[in-house]
Amino acid sequence: MKLIAVGMEAPNFTLLDNRDNYVRLSDFIGKKVLLSWHPLAWTPVCTDQMRALETNWQTFQSLNTVPLGFSVDSSASKKSWATVLNLNHVSLPADFWPHGKAAQDYGIFREDDGFSERANIIVDEKGMVMWAKVYPMAQLPDINEILNVLSNTNNT
Repeated sequence: MKLIAVGMEAPNFTLLDNRDNYVRLSDFIGKKVLLSWHPLAWTPVCTDQMRALETNWQTFQSLNTVPLGFSVDSSASKKSWATVLNLNHVSLPADFWPHGKAAQDYGIFREDDGFSERANIIVDEKGMVMWAKVYPMAQLPDINEILNVLSNTNNT
């Protein structure tokens, strides 16, 4: 499976999140969307990755960007995890069923493991992939790298 290419139309999805709301990429036309993929909830690096989204919520808002935290965990698990992490703003869509379908659509599902890569994909205001990066499993993505990409696109 190959990572979705920059310039491609981002596949739409409809996924239940940690607040029992359906989240659709198509709901965010006119905003940038950060699809921040973590392999599994309840693990240290994934925890830090999602906390970084929450900590930078206001900055994302100022950059006209909606950060979303994806994994193949169930929405019930993500709901409990978000409560423990005190995530008040960031939505955590559950790519649970069909299992890993959204991750497959973006080319980041690890078939042998049953979960996604650790990845960040930025979708522009028109629904096109504008940036994508896969990280080593044990590496915490640099939130400043993401914010810099978003800041630089706001200035063009």
